[in-house]
Amino acid sequence: MLEPIFDVVQVGYGPVSKAMAIMLSRLGHKVAVFERFKEIYPLPRAVCIDHEIYRVLHANGLGPQLDEFTSPSPIYRWFNAEWKELLTIDWTGESISGGQETNFVHQPSVERSLDKVVRATPNISLHTGWEGVDIVQHEDFVELTVRDTAAGTLKTVKARYVVGADGANSFVRAKIGGGQEDFGFEADWLVIDLVLKEGISLESLKIPECGQYCNPLRPTTIVPGGMEGNRVCRRWEFMRLPHETKAEMETPEKVWELLGGWIRPDQADLVRHTVYTFRSLVADKWRDRRIMIAGDAAHVMPPFMGQGMCAGMRDAWNLTWKLDMALKGVAGSDLLDTYQPERAPHVSDIIKTSIFLGQIICIPDPAEAAKRDEAFLSGQVPPPAPFPILTDGMLDRGADGRPQGLAGQLSPHAGVRSKDGEGRFDEVVARGFILMLAPGGGAQTLSAANREFLAALGATIVRLSETANVPGDIVDLTGKYTAFLKAAGARAMIVRPDFYIFGGAPLSGDVNALVESLESQMRRAGFKG
Repeated sequence: MLEPIFDVVQVGYGPVSKAMAIMLSRLGHKVAVFERFKEIYPLPRAVCIDHEIYRVLHANGLGPQLDEFTSPSPIYRWFNAEWKELLTIDWTGESISGGQETNFVHQPSVERSLDKVVRATPNISLHTGWEGVDIVQHEDFVELTVRDTAAGTLKTVKARYVVGADGANSFVRAKIGGGQEDFGFEADWLVIDLVLKEGISLESLKIPECGQYCNPLRPTTIVPGGMEGNRVCRRWEFMRLPHETKAEMETPEKVWELLGGWIRPDQADLVRHTVYTFRSLVADKWRDRRIMIAGDAAHVMPPFMGQGMCAGMRDAWNLTWKLDMALKGVAGSDLLDTYQPERAPHVSDIIKTSIFLGQIICIPDPAEAAKRDEAFLSGQVPPPAPFPILTDGMLDRGADGRPQGLAGQLSPHAGVRSKDGEGRFDEVVARGFILMLAPGGGAQTLSAANREFLAALGATIVRLSETANVPGDIVDLTGKYTAFLKAAGARAMIVRPDFYIFGGAPLSGDVNALVESLESQMRRAGFKG
């Protein structure tokens, strides 16, 4: 039996929807998920998660599973046809979130792990084999009509909000209306996933650990595919050349012909092969009142940054804390108006970098490739743009109305110790808004009105200290937080529930002014505390 009304109904059951259902359920919300296919898609697609998503999954109780299906990223290298290095992206260093920048994953293992949690969570109702066919909005709720794909019968379910995480051909996006901005990148690539046979190593194959072979005769990607149990997964991708058809590229004979210079059938088992059209699209309307979209329903991108699934997870994480406040009546639905302004520019910048990288390799003309090589090898090409931060939405702003100081940056994450224990910051400190004070700062500097506002918001005040004898004091075990604030010239910062920094108070500034800036924006978003 379906519940009479849910807090959130999600359409689609890919990794983004699975993660979002878990995020919402952990905050106490009733979630229903409808997926038109009966079974989970069993084949690999995404191959990596970055440090931010690694932290997000940890914070949502999935830490114990992460090590089972992730492996640290090697250095990402781009070679020309003569194996001269054109570009290097080092993802092996320490990240702002703790741990290294990127981990490679085996997506089917990720999805099985998430699915297991979903099915074990009482306040998540999962319905596979049901597709969305209509949505009707009312003032206080939404009605979603779904059809049993086997029997053809219809049912209607009510929810306070509907989120479409139903892929690039999203039914929910079509109901919202609007179009898509096309960034102009399109290319067909044959994607091949294999599992190495026992005794076969990268050293014996003599292949790049993680790289792009920018040979105009056959642009090729060779990257890890994560771990499936104790089996090593690898991925090859081959660009379709102008004289080739998609059908030709997908024949087993063509697959092993293309793999022939790299790996043989006696060295690996073929998992799947298919031609994908890599595109670059962003929806221009992500929300219509009580209906929203996330993941591939909102944006698709070339895979060269490994950010497709990560971007969708960011959507879910951003939307979760805002839906939580709206559902609990802490804020009005106006808070959801900040969703697209925050996420769309961020993902658009990532797409532009992905296109920049894709344009390096997607050159099938030898003369054009030679010009590219000369430009890179002579240092004429600027490096890829830095990873984006938030540039709009709920952020501290200066007199000119623009985000200022630390606003929009991702907050650091490391180990801490409090009066009650030691561990990852996200385990030791309660989730939600956090006001962090630099060493020597004190909560006593806050006005009574600001204390009252922070309490109504459910915010936590922490002070970096050499000891943790007083409630609210934490010891910065690695010095990461102290160094971050010192480098920014800040005496305090407010961190949002999604780990992005609302803003910082400069050494010469007033912490009260920062808190008042947050209250002002929360009031405009319908905060009712």
